[in-house]
Amino acid sequence: MRKYLLLIPLLTSSFLTQRADAQAPKPQRPNIVFILADDLGYGDVGFNGQKLIKTPNIDKLAKEGMIFNQFYAGTSVCAPSRSSLLTGQHTGHTYIRGNKGVEPEGQQPIADSVTTLAEVLKKSGYVTAAFGKWGLGPVGSEGDPNKQGFDRFYGYNCQSLAHRYYPEHLWDNSKKILLEGNKGLIHNKEYAPDLIQKKALSFVNAQDGKQPFFLFLPYILPHAELVVPDDSLFRYYKGKFEEKPHKGADYGPGANGGGYASQDFPHATFAAMVARLDLYVGQVMNALKKKGLDKNTLVIFTSDNGPHVEGGADPRFFNSGAGFRGVKRDLYEGGIREPFAARWPAAIKPGSKSDYIGAFWDILPTFAELANAPAPRNIDGISFTDALKGKAIQKKHDYLYWEFHEQGGRQAVRQGNWKAVRLKAAGNPDALVELYDLSKDPQEKNNLTPQFPEKAKELGQIMNRAHVSSAIFPFGSLATN
Repeated sequence: MRKYLLLIPLLTSSFLTQRADAQAPKPQRPNIVFILADDLGYGDVGFNGQKLIKTPNIDKLAKEGMIFNQFYAGTSVCAPSRSSLLTGQHTGHTYIRGNKGVEPEGQQPIADSVTTLAEVLKKSGYVTAAFGKWGLGPVGSEGDPNKQGFDRFYGYNCQSLAHRYYPEHLWDNSKKILLEGNKGLIHNKEYAPDLIQKKALSFVNAQDGKQPFFLFLPYILPHAELVVPDDSLFRYYKGKFEEKPHKGADYGPGANGGGYASQDFPHATFAAMVARLDLYVGQVMNALKKKGLDKNTLVIFTSDNGPHVEGGADPRFFNSGAGFRGVKRDLYEGGIREPFAARWPAAIKPGSKSDYIGAFWDILPTFAELANAPAPRNIDGISFTDALKGKAIQKKHDYLYWEFHEQGGRQAVRQGNWKAVRLKAAGNPDALVELYDLSKDPQEKNNLTPQFPEKAKELGQIMNRAHVSSAIFPFGSLATN
């Protein structure tokens, strides 16, 4: 009897501990805002050394959070880079491998069978919304953003039509919103990025903190064409730079939806477009703060690929690649290494930096972990939550892999400090491999294949294994957007 009496306090203590554990509040899951610029180069922001364009809001976000120096896009053009982001798979596996248009409006739709980042978060209880450019399937198709996990979408469904900043229409979920001020591309009254931004801010202002949200902001700035309203931002930069006018496809009778307008001040306009993007970032941050949501909101800022050269753009003038080789459509560093900053006061130490080597396919498993949600199987990404939180140990990739389906097909692999690039790769697994040591040669000037043929061969074999053929996207013959 005495033995049983002695057990009573122990059992009572155990019961009370279990009850307290059951009643203890679970850590609050963060809201997530993912800001995706369009064709913004690694060096186009102040925190990566930009000298000619002011980006105070983006720089403040980076200063109050963590800068990632070695983070990469999904690939070097729009649709497949976004597919990699949303599916957690690199471009050797992800469903959308290139910019492939379909009629009457939109791009090849992502399949029903694919589980997207938005679907993962929505299933785990997040409100999900996207405002900007989609490019992964027409309205009503299986790739419609509303069928891929987003409760709300407003913006351009078709990335080709997003070449125009004064389009004839945008989409509000499945509703076509006609912009009468731009009717027939004859007038340019309603600047689409401003309209999209208003919807994004309305979404933030509607949040009450009772349910976590995922806000995806795939802005189109500063993608060509070079067009911006004649307001204070443009006037600030107008006259500051030497200019070479660009002749393009202007608004007016006969204008087509996919052209780029002429621009007498291409340098000033590009600078004003980046500054406008910075303004949008500041507005989002201010809206979060006013709602009392910013402390437990993870905000990430990055870009979908390297800087473009179309429409009068001049990345060399602005040092948009920050010295890295290549631009959009290249798999050299300038085409895929992106500005990347993350702010989350509840977990990220201000003013911190990370050398974690990651890519867009890491976003899905990271956000899934933060949402306490299971990530899909058969993805290529790994969670970098430990890196975000400044922990000393963070799981690393064995390698990163990219492919690009235009211009004869291109492949690239990064393994540690080694980087391999293969050109004319379509149907040619034995094409020559260029080899670079990024720790000594981040500009990829010195091809080391002659000195290290075995390493070049090893990385070439990784390329061959990482590429899984796709009937929808045969390697090497797609139109560009």
